[in-house]
Amino acid sequence: MNMETIAPTHNQEDRKKLVRRTSPDGSQRVRRVVQWLFVALNGWLGIQFLLWVRYCERGGSGLSVSRPAGAEGWLPIAGLMNTKYLLMTGHVPEVHPAAMVLFIAFLIMSVLLKKAFCSWLCPVGTLSENLWKLGRRVFGRNLHPPKWLDMPLRGLKYLLLGFFVFLIGTMSAEAIHDFMSTPYGLVADVKMLNFFRDIGQTAAIVIGLLVLLSMLIQNFWCRYLCPYGALLGITSLLSPVKIRRDVEACIGCGKCARACPSSLAVDQLVQIRSVECTACMACVASCPAEGALQFSLVPRKAATPAERWRRRTLSPVAVAAVIVFLFLGMVAAAKASGHWQTDLPKEMYMDLVSHAREASHPGLE
Repeated sequence: MNMETIAPTHNQEDRKKLVRRTSPDGSQRVRRVVQWLFVALNGWLGIQFLLWVRYCERGGSGLSVSRPAGAEGWLPIAGLMNTKYLLMTGHVPEVHPAAMVLFIAFLIMSVLLKKAFCSWLCPVGTLSENLWKLGRRVFGRNLHPPKWLDMPLRGLKYLLLGFFVFLIGTMSAEAIHDFMSTPYGLVADVKMLNFFRDIGQTAAIVIGLLVLLSMLIQNFWCRYLCPYGALLGITSLLSPVKIRRDVEACIGCGKCARACPSSLAVDQLVQIRSVECTACMACVASCPAEGALQFSLVPRKAATPAERWRRRTLSPVAVAAVIVFLFLGMVAAAKASGHWQTDLPKEMYMDLVSHAREASHPGLE
C-alpha cells in the first residue's frame, strides 16, 4: 500500500488529551522575508540590466553600468540547454553560464527541500501568491475548480515541460553550442526584455487574463502552466524532507488541508510526497496541535511526539538558511571559477544589443 494511505484519526476523548501548540508558528513570516528580499534582488538586477541595455543601444553614451549576469536566471531554457551541454562535454558553456549555474542551484534546492524555490524564491510565485490573496479580498473568495477539471489542467505544465525536454533532448552538444553562438542566442536575455518593452495588444491581453485568473484561482500559473515548476516538482520526489503528519498528535481539525494552496489532503496523509507540494509550510503554520505536522526527515521512534521529531525537523530559519547558503554559495563558486559572466567584447555587445530586435530565432529563419 502507498505510504500516503489515509491514516485513522483519534476519537473525541483522545483529542482532548493532546497538547495544543503554545507558541505561534513563524514560518510564514520568515518565508515572506526571504520572498521579498529575492524580489528586491531581482528588481535591482532588472534595473541594472535595463540601464545596461539602454547604454549599449545609445552606443556607449549615458550612464555606464556593467551587464548583470544574474539576469540570466530568467532564462531557464538556456539553463537547461547549457546543463545538457555540460553533461555531454564536461565543459562549462561560454554563453550564459550563469543561467546554467542558477538552473542547477534550483534543481539541487528541490532535491534538498522539495519545491522550495517556487514558494520561497521565485518572483513569479511571489506575485502569484499575492494575486490570489488580493483576489480573495476583492471578490470575497477564490474559485476552486472541480477535481475532474483541476487534475487535467495540472497536466498542462507537464506537457509543456515534455515539449521543451523533447526539443532540447534531440540537440547535440554541437547544435547547442551553435545555437548559443547565434545573435539570437547571445542576446536571448535582451530579447526577453524587449518582449515586455515592445509588448503588443495580443500579448497584453493574454497577460491581463493570466493576472485575472491568478486572482480568482490560487496560483493559477504555477499550478497549471509553469514547466519550470513541473521539472522542480519531479526532481523534488528525490527529497528526503517532506511534510509529515504524526497521527497520534493530530486532532483532525482539517485546518492544514484548508490552508494548503495546492489543495493537498494534508489532514489525511502520513506524509506529502506530491509533486505539487512547494514546502511553503502554510499547513504547518495553521496546525494548532503540538508536534502534529512537521517539515522533516523520517522521524525517530520515541515515547512522545515532541521527542519523536526532535533533531529531525527543519525550522523555518533552517530552511531559509539552506536556501540562502545554496544560492549564494553557487553564485560565489561560479564567480571564483570564472564561470559566471558571458565573456564578450564590449563593442560586440553594443552591436548585438542595438540590433537585438532584428535577431530572429535560428529555427524560424
